Amino acid sequence: MDSWLVVVLVILALVVIALAVLLPRMQRARKDKQRTQAREHLHQARVSSAEAEKEAAAADEQAARARRERAEVQERTAREEHEAQERAIRAQDQQAEADKLQQRAHKLDPRLRERDEHGDR
Repeated sequence: MDSWLVVVLVILALVVIALAVLLPRMQRARKDKQRTQAREHLHQARVSSAEAEKEAAAADEQAARARRERAEVQERTAREEHEAQERAIRAQDQQAEADKLQQRAHKLDPRLRERDEHGDR
């Protein structure tokens, strides 16, 4: 055999041996890197999930606070409307009493109204 062919075969054999040794190491390194990335992603997912739960709880609390405040406003409004209605009823009762007294006064002295309207007393 020619010496150059032997050299080529030896070089080719060394390349094959180097690939056989280095390829598994490269694959292992790639898998280790992927495993590390997977752990980082899992950790970040857990952190994000915890933050999301915290944010959801804060949103629930805010919504509950808004509902409570709305209920308090509605309660206060209903109470004030009820009080206003009671005042209106009392005012009507007072006006009815005033009208009755005026009618009694007119029955007792029909000219009294005329004098009051003209300023005579």
